[in-house]
Amino acid sequence: MITDKNLAKIDAKTTLVGLLATPVGHSVSPEMHNLGYTINGLNYAYLGFDVGPENLKEAVEGMKAMGAAGFNISMPNKIDVIQYLDELDDSAKYAHASNTVVNRDGKLIGYNTDGLGYVKNLEEHGVQIEGKKITLVGSGGVSTPIAIQLVQSGIKEISILARDDKFFPKAEENVAYINNEMKHFGVKANIFPLEDKEAFRKEISESAVLANATSLGMKPMDEMSILDGVTDALREDLVVTDVVYNPEKTKLLAQAEAAGATAINGLGMVLWQGALAYKLFTGEDMPMEEIKKIMFDKTL
Repeated sequence: MITDKNLAKIDAKTTLVGLLATPVGHSVSPEMHNLGYTINGLNYAYLGFDVGPENLKEAVEGMKAMGAAGFNISMPNKIDVIQYLDELDDSAKYAHASNTVVNRDGKLIGYNTDGLGYVKNLEEHGVQIEGKKITLVGSGGVSTPIAIQLVQSGIKEISILARDDKFFPKAEENVAYINNEMKHFGVKANIFPLEDKEAFRKEISESAVLANATSLGMKPMDEMSILDGVTDALREDLVVTDVVYNPEKTKLLAQAEAAGATAINGLGMVLWQGALAYKLFTGEDMPMEEIKKIMFDKTL
């Protein structure tokens, strides 16, 4: 229990951590990290800063100059921030994007905890993916690190489906990167337009996991689902995951449950990617169970 005796207090020795994103007001990261600091008795403070691409360079330089332990990066800055960093961990290098930056003795090192957060959430739900085929829907900022991490986590094959729009080439790039630059992992990658319903049905039928890495299902698109028109492809031994966690049960997950499939929302991924970043910033484990109980019990 948190009391006045162990409540985190800001003083001249407090270490700064931040989030650079726009819009930033909806993020749960400041509350989650600060609660973790309070529970663990760490003299850190996590603040959100509304920063877009036009002033990202100055913000990154400012965080470095102020001696911040590090900072998270969210949309739309995950790709642009790469050019302002000194070094990239493999997680960010493979994903071509960084969501976590650590200031190590004045050197800014970029990481990406999104993909590993997704995989950790699967593991926590008892989902085994080694040697399995995964169907992933999406071409945006979160789909790439998920795809890259899945490849590194021992899957056999991945099929990426994306809307046939201006972002489709990004999904094609991801598939080409997996098949060529990451071929040493031995994973076969395929690409299909999401509009090809027959191909979508076939890929779902051959996969152990169907993963939605789009914002479809989040308000104001909560009446929509990637499965609209292909719900007949669902089956009981399929695992369906969503990166969306608000609402708790998207239309996609409701459709999965109705068919008897296993449905997993995006809250666990948010917690895990935050916990991985917390560890990088502080060297300590985030008190996840206590944070779940205090912040998310009504959602979980």
